[in-house]
Amino acid sequence: MKKDSFVESTRNLKKAVPLMIKHKVPTTPTNYALWYTYVSDNLPELNAQMDKTLKEHGTCGPNHCETLYRDHLADHHERDFSQLRRSFQALAQEMGSTMTDTIKDTSNFQETLEETFTQLARVEEEGLSIEETMALVKNMVKESRGIRSSTLHFKSQLKDAQEEITRLREELNSSQQDALHDGLTGILNRRAFDTELANFAAHHDIKNGFCLCMADLDHFKSFNDNYGHWLGDQVLKMVAQRLESSCRDGMMAFRYGGEEFAILIPGKKLGTACRIADSIRSAVSKLSIRDRRKGTTVDKMTLSIGVAEFNPGEPVDSLIDRADKQLYEAKKLGRNRVMPLS
Repeated sequence: MKKDSFVESTRNLKKAVPLMIKHKVPTTPTNYALWYTYVSDNLPELNAQMDKTLKEHGTCGPNHCETLYRDHLADHHERDFSQLRRSFQALAQEMGSTMTDTIKDTSNFQETLEETFTQLARVEEEGLSIEETMALVKNMVKESRGIRSSTLHFKSQLKDAQEEITRLREELNSSQQDALHDGLTGILNRRAFDTELANFAAHHDIKNGFCLCMADLDHFKSFNDNYGHWLGDQVLKMVAQRLESSCRDGMMAFRYGGEEFAILIPGKKLGTACRIADSIRSAVSKLSIRDRRKGTTVDKMTLSIGVAEFNPGEPVDSLIDRADKQLYEAKKLGRNRVMPLS
């Protein structure tokens, strides 16, 4: 049994490594585990997703490898850690409520003490001498001041601890977000773009090239000034969703920053990529959003797009710069257009 297992493992490894070399997949432990499982054919869902990715993109980029590993192979230790974080969040919430109650209780205790001290000031009615009464009162007042000081300090500590727990909870919430996706729009972010662009450049040649589109929402600053940032955010979300839904055959859309987006179009020459970009521009121009606060409909959202074809061997910064220059030309010529002209 052990011999069979060893033989099978060796056979799978001999299959996995050449595939990783073929697709230029980095030799990290998680990638080894991913591709070993793929060639083992033990997880049909993983194989189906991997085959789909390879068919659409011709390779399995870093972001796709990370997603496939997370969705299909994350071991119980990672899942336990995720559960631990959720448990900590619940504990933090419970502690926050307890601290709130404790602060309230200490405030009530302070009020009770102060009321008691007021009553003790009438101890003269019990027949004690003025000197004895004053000594008792002075002592109790002294003690009350100490207790009050301690209570105030405790309240301050509880407040600081509550703020720290709130901060930790926010950090945990933030850490649970997918690091590859934009927090506002939900599409892939700049970090994912940088990774995928480098991966595209490493895997594409003259026969199997790709194009980069840099797109910018026209007059977005004026839009924010006229309608407010809340509606501006809704516009960014709608445009991002339209870009993502327009991606076919391995295309990928990213939020590059602010109101600027990037689109990678694999396997297409410049003229075809420009026509695809123009169809995306046209689709965005048909979007409209209702401003319920003012009772108006906003429907003048347009994109300017610059397109550049990758030259094998050129630095990715050069490709971005060429696409940006075409975007600038589109803006200069009146916006709501694609450059260069197809």
